[in-house]
Amino acid sequence: MLIKAGFEIIYDCPQPTPMLLVLSPHASRLPDLVAPQRIDFAPFVPSRTYHDGFGNFCTRVVAPSGRVVISSDFTIQYTGMPDPVVPGAVRHPVEDLPDEMLIYLLASRYCDTERLSETAWSQFGHLKPDWGLVQAICDFTHRHITFGYEHARATRTASEAFTERHGVCRDYAHLAITLCRCLNIPARYCTGYLSDIGVPPPHGPMDFAAWFEVWLGGGWHTFDARNNTPRIGRILMARGRDATDVAIATTFGPCTLSDFRVMTDEVAST
Repeated sequence: MLIKAGFEIIYDCPQPTPMLLVLSPHASRLPDLVAPQRIDFAPFVPSRTYHDGFGNFCTRVVAPSGRVVISSDFTIQYTGMPDPVVPGAVRHPVEDLPDEMLIYLLASRYCDTERLSETAWSQFGHLKPDWGLVQAICDFTHRHITFGYEHARATRTASEAFTERHGVCRDYAHLAITLCRCLNIPARYCTGYLSDIGVPPPHGPMDFAAWFEVWLGGGWHTFDARNNTPRIGRILMARGRDATDVAIATTFGPCTLSDFRVMTDEVAST
């Protein structure tokens, strides 16, 4: 299966504005690209890319004053299979976790574990510490939060999403991650493309998506509390502790987002 994906983002900047962009497919997906992906800027501006501490591709640029169009498109190979389900995967005792996993048990900007620890243990502490526990957290989060773009708020934490009971995909991910961390399951935030392949219409507007991964049974596994079902066509861009680490654009100065489009479609067989 081939999937064509990409985006077009337009900013209006009153003055030259440094930007940090996380808009490239993750390094783990590079072998699947049909051709190298690049990010284009109109008007042209020089850019450079580096790897951050989480292994994400980050692009630095100084956007000129006025209108700037940031775009990209690429074609990627995909197995055509939905997210794997591994019912036998179990939680590791904290003392047996690899050192690099411990950061994914700690509180972070949007995953305020100290506010939800008691809730997590009272709600889920009786369950067997395996795949089913994480799925129970996803089931709870999926029911607990009402989705709506009108509910989007960049500053909402997991505990606020729990209290307010509405949000967007990042809020589902933050709440589920936080509950997992409270129960000693390493969990990390993911962002990328998620197609509508295999999903019956009507389809909502395309956007970048947020999901999460947990460390069970010696490996990382994908979960999605927003959709709460294995999906086809997930293209990872970045991973981190929470949305802070994987923001698609961080602007260091005032500017206005004037247009934003994302596309991801299966390439028709010939």
